[in-house]
Amino acid sequence: MATDSSSGMINLPSPWSVRETADRIEAVLAAKKIKLFARIDQTAEAAAVGLKLRPTVLLIFGDPGKGTPLMESYPSLAIDLPLKALIWEAKPGEVYLSLTSPEFLQKRHQLPFAPFSEVVQLFAGLLGASP
Repeated sequence: MATDSSSGMINLPSPWSVRETADRIEAVLAAKKIKLFARIDQTAEAAAVGLKLRPTVLLIFGDPGKGTPLMESYPSLAIDLPLKALIWEAKPGEVYLSLTSPEFLQKRHQLPFAPFSEVVQLFAGLLGASP
């Protein structure tokens, strides 16, 4: 796993295509009863306006039951919730899942804890990566 401390991004390699990675993440979210708010196929959106973009999908997800009390206590956290997962192809056969690190969210919003660590653990386990 590569973490860029300056941007707060965690990049997990995926052994699957962008589509299959996104499908697998969606299945995990559904199994955990975590709401998927949107799946945005950014490649298709680019094609719709005549542009090319490597395979790229953005998932927007969360648990309003857990996120709402956090936003009530830490209002600025609403800029980062719901959570997002970006699945993208760097080059053919090289796919990554990118997330905002819990530590970055902790620092950014001056939280006494690093929230959503379990999401990173869950996705890393799915991809066979070590967080």
